[in-house]
Amino acid sequence: MANENNLPQDDNLTADPNHVAGEMADNADGETTDPNMTATGAPQPAASRTDAELADLKDKYLRLAAEFENYKRRTSKERIDLFKTANQELMTALLPVLDDFERARNATASTTDANAVRESIDIIQNKLNKTLQQKGLTQMEAKGGDFDAELHEAITQIPAPSDDLKGKIVDVVEQGYYLGDKVIRHAKVVLGQ
Repeated sequence: MANENNLPQDDNLTADPNHVAGEMADNADGETTDPNMTATGAPQPAASRTDAELADLKDKYLRLAAEFENYKRRTSKERIDLFKTANQELMTALLPVLDDFERARNATASTTDANAVRESIDIIQNKLNKTLQQKGLTQMEAKGGDFDAELHEAITQIPAPSDDLKGKIVDVVEQGYYLGDKVIRHAKVVLGQ
């Protein structure tokens, strides 16, 4: 049967007052050294001590979980903002090229000279290439080189026009590009057999 005061029961203890007085006499200065004892000498209930520790750990856990959720939310927002500003920088750099297209279109609208249209397109393409190179875009040089599956995507194979082009890239259907050191588009190539 459990004790109502949550005190530990020991069958070996007697109800003899001399026995209790003898135990108290063992501690001459009146202080208890047992962590399970209160200042009055009464045993501290173990359940209340563990309940307090459990409540403290639960509080710490809840605070840590809330801090982590806030951290995830904050870093997610910062990451989205970073992507938005990265696109904004590129778009701002491309606006002058867009303006040049508009000017060329207006200037060549009434002309019948194909060379004037071609020259304006060449000028704009050069400006676009320079702008993209400043942002780290580099075109792959593939034609005449060896096929590399890490860089190239073979579209088809044709008979090689010369013996030195056997097993090499004969033509580039779509240019490949690097952004920094990373391949962002593989070159689509035709191989010679």
